[in-house]
Amino acid sequence: MKLLAFETATEACSVALYADGEIIERFEIAPRRHAELSLPWADALLAEAGIAKSQLDAIAFSRGPGAFTGVRLAIALSQGIALALDRPLVPISTLAVLAAQSDGARILAAIDARMGEVYTGTFLRSGDTLEATSAEAVIAPADYGLAGDEQDWCGVGTGFAAAEGRLQTRLAERFVHIDATALPHAADLARLAAQAYARGEAVAPERVEPAYLRNNVALTLEEQKALRASR
Repeated sequence: MKLLAFETATEACSVALYADGEIIERFEIAPRRHAELSLPWADALLAEAGIAKSQLDAIAFSRGPGAFTGVRLAIALSQGIALALDRPLVPISTLAVLAAQSDGARILAAIDARMGEVYTGTFLRSGDTLEATSAEAVIAPADYGLAGDEQDWCGVGTGFAAAEGRLQTRLAERFVHIDATALPHAADLARLAAQAYARGEAVAPERVEPAYLRNNVALTLEEQKALRASR
């Protein structure tokens, strides 16, 4: 099993190559350089592994939620390669990619969505498998509620630092560990995509859809004033 994975949904840019269980990755926090770095990194990884593009079984990408332009870039790059090679795509939730960094059993992944909101998703880990246990959402940290009463949660992602850390402050008692600086990595994306491919979850390039969660990508002037007034 060989696949190429693109993760460009946040300020971090990364590309990974999965080849029969082995993974190599390029990663850099590089705002606004994703388009410049992604394809050269992909070519470099293939050359390093001695694998031709024609040997790839699938292309994986982070489908969001995340930055609008970053999500669109990952889709465009992946579709272009997949169509050229006649290969399927494996879309993976950016929140799942982020959650994969944690070794906890119960995980809340949260990404700073800007505009006073965060993208959230909860996951349950069983061995190497992650299962989503809530719908992905975009929400103000002050409005987020965590189901149940368990106090062994692990938190991961920039959403915990957003809005002056309100999400972390509100939920601190229920967490054993929080990494508010974590960003998604293509290496984790590649692992999840390999599992998804084995389960038969690859799709045709023309069937992929992004997960934006938010219809508007910019606040109006009145919304900006209201947000500033609430701080």
